[in-house]
Amino acid sequence: MDRSPRATSPAPRRLGAALPHLALLASLPLAGASPLRAAPEPPPFPPSSEFRSLQLITLACSRENTAESCDQARSLANPLLDHPRLPASCKDVLWTIRQRSVVAASNSFERREPIDRAARSLTAVCRLQLPVAKPAENAAPRQGGINLINPNQN
Repeated sequence: MDRSPRATSPAPRRLGAALPHLALLASLPLAGASPLRAAPEPPPFPPSSEFRSLQLITLACSRENTAESCDQARSLANPLLDHPRLPASCKDVLWTIRQRSVVAASNSFERREPIDRAARSLTAVCRLQLPVAKPAENAAPRQGGINLINPNQN
């Protein structure tokens, strides 16, 4: 038996395994897909009028207990659950509307109250949150107290 060390190179094996991946990366620009292309812009935030109309329809479902108003409330809330720009708290309210807006044999207080609560909180929870303005960097930090005399004026 020959026990002499052989010169084996792992590079050809690695190169052979990497060829399909390199071919895939090379074909992306030809297919119109660039790995450096930016992601598509998210859809715009739903207008407040959409939440207001859903709120009124949900309150009608709670009050009237009819299939027409409850089906309409569920069908308006359902697509908003998949909206990527809505916060989780808004989606929780929408989920409650979607689950609770069903016709019941008795329009009891126990049925109406969760639907009314979700409808009342809908416009407050599902509004567009504007970015908070940051304080100017050149503004001097204020010390505590009344600050009647500015020490920098002297």
